[in-house]
Amino acid sequence: MNVQQIKEALFKQATIFQTGGFRPTEELGESWIGKVLWGNEGENIPPIFDPICTLFLHNLPFVPKELTGYQLVTVFMDFNVFNNLHMDNLAQYFKINCYQVLDELQKIDKQSKNIKSFPLSPILINNDTPSWEDSDSIAPEIENAILRLEFDDGIEYYDDIVEKIYSTHKVGGYPSFTQGGISFGDDYSFVFQISSDEKARFNIVDSGSFYFFFNQEKQDWIVYCDFY
Repeated sequence: MNVQQIKEALFKQATIFQTGGFRPTEELGESWIGKVLWGNEGENIPPIFDPICTLFLHNLPFVPKELTGYQLVTVFMDFNVFNNLHMDNLAQYFKINCYQVLDELQKIDKQSKNIKSFPLSPILINNDTPSWEDSDSIAPEIENAILRLEFDDGIEYYDDIVEKIYSTHKVGGYPSFTQGGISFGDDYSFVFQISSDEKARFNIVDSGSFYFFFNQEKQDWIVYCDFY
């Protein structure tokens, strides 16, 4: 494999988000950081959970296959999670709601007490790549091809193959691990991440991210965190 063939095999599509920069509408279909605008009537969210984000999926340019049955995902977080980041699965500190239809939604307009809220603008990317430390996301044959080119031709993964690591709010693609990568097996697929956001005044320890893995069959989540 040459460099171009490696890129074609490795690159994935994803939707990344730009924070703010446009006038919000607060209508159905608008994603947010720091605010959950929509939910079903009678939903009980314990007060300890702070609204973190609203992700409308139905109008995104790319959504991973594991989430294609859903129109909307909302996330609430217990900020006690920051006292327990040593755990491999932080899902107990998150309330993740998935909605298959939109016509039953009610406007609830829950504002975070800890994050400055902004609407999110989706952007399609076609060149998402994993960090080299995330060997679990790189197929062995691709990893071997990269190592051969590094040895024979003196290429560098980050200089010659990676175009950009997207450490931002993202649906699909690869988790942008800053430390060594982690895998939860084939049953739990990475589907989105929520990252540190300077504009929203949301810092995950030191420019870190929360990574969300989903088991479609069990309707079960694993949430992981790393940071610099």
